[in-house]
Amino acid sequence: MRVLIAGLGNMGRSHALAYHNHPDAEIVGLVNRSDVPLPDGLEAYPRFATFEEGLSTNPDLVCIATYSDSHADYAIAAMEAGADVFIEKPLATNVDDALRVTETAKRLGRKLVVGYILRHHPSWMRLIKEARSLGGPYVFRLNLNQQSDGETWKTHKALMETTSPIVDCGVHYVDVMCQITDAKPVRVNGMGLRLSDEIAPDMYNYGQFQVYFDDGTIGWYEAGWGPMISETAFFVKDIISPNGAVSITDGNKGQSDDVDGHTKVGAILVHTRDGDREIEMPGEPGHQELCDAEQAYMIRAIQEDIDLSRNMSDAVQSLRICLAADESIRTGKPVELGDI
Repeated sequence: MRVLIAGLGNMGRSHALAYHNHPDAEIVGLVNRSDVPLPDGLEAYPRFATFEEGLSTNPDLVCIATYSDSHADYAIAAMEAGADVFIEKPLATNVDDALRVTETAKRLGRKLVVGYILRHHPSWMRLIKEARSLGGPYVFRLNLNQQSDGETWKTHKALMETTSPIVDCGVHYVDVMCQITDAKPVRVNGMGLRLSDEIAPDMYNYGQFQVYFDDGTIGWYEAGWGPMISETAFFVKDIISPNGAVSITDGNKGQSDDVDGHTKVGAILVHTRDGDREIEMPGEPGHQELCDAEQAYMIRAIQEDIDLSRNMSDAVQSLRICLAADESIRTGKPVELGDI
């Protein structure tokens, strides 16, 4: 399977390594606007400065890990050129573009997988299963704050040229909420604050929101980036129901800017009226292993013709909720979601 990778930041390099090591993949090109250092094994592949040049290699599969504002156009161009697509989250920077991408995939019969890495993590899959077994309605308390400096802060500032932390990170955890509850999201209320003069005047680097579901379920999510962000309580993962609670324990998290720590669970604590039960999750996959799993799933979806319609609709739904939160933060008003 001929694979083109577009974008060689942290995620793009990891995805490229996954394809490099997959027996059914052959990398035909790497696309990046600037010349960046590559991990061992990737140096020999052809390099292209533009996406159009990369597409001229006639790939079967295109992996898009560029900045969010290029996602929709690149994905549609790749599918129209005859390729299936893996695209990093968020799917697009607005709902209309996200729908353009999914409608193109349906019209052309292309496979489209969005990079929700937690869907491939055995510990998070177990967390979702345990929470669903309690039954709703639920209270979701989720956050991921990152105290970033140096190169990490530089990357965050570049991301915030187009996408807020609430949208970039939030889609992961809203997707988790929506996998646990079958209720319909109906309203979002958000607030945020610009805590740095190094970002655009109309951007904020700290935000939080509440999402309301039609069965009474409520969800809270918080995300902040920058050197001023606290390392205290930066990784909160609690799901509460009338029958108890499921939580990720605080062990083995490392620092807030540690990529491996963002997915690591360590152990799951299940609390019910009958007592507490701790589920140890030893041998959890690291960041590269999760990227390997994502790309293996992408290839398997093509080879086995897996129906991805639910995956695509879920990606649009989680994006719509996070974009509604962004709108609420900017306008100071709640946003009604209507039909999703």
